[in-house]
Amino acid sequence: MEKQIKLVYRRLNGIRKNHLHQATNKIMKTKPSKVVMETPNSQGMMKNKHLSKAIQQQNLYELKRQIQYKCEFNGIEFIKADKWYPSSKTCSKCGNVKKNLSLSERTYICEKCGLIIDRDLNAAINLSRYSA
Repeated sequence: MEKQIKLVYRRLNGIRKNHLHQATNKIMKTKPSKVVMETPNSQGMMKNKHLSKAIQQQNLYELKRQIQYKCEFNGIEFIKADKWYPSSKTCSKCGNVKKNLSLSERTYICEKCGLIIDRDLNAAINLSRYSA
């Protein structure tokens, strides 16, 4: 029984690694001029007992390592954004920074200019403008 469980875990690990390679290759095939990647606050996320195991299994460090390596290999600029950069809290239209934005708020609504946009799209736009 223990041997079967080990085999299942090894297979899951292989599936995760394969998925990371496929995802990073897909990004590289779009031929971006630069890749900007936030370093997540892993220690803070690991404190959430409901999410900690799922976050560990995502292998975020390996994702970053592969993207960085493939960027260097393909001559693409790789920028590591500061983990405290407020990409989700900054309005991509006017630059206003929202003080409080909980994870449950999936839509960003700017209090200053009235922009309504998906939170992740807003963060992606802000990161595309990020300069080290």
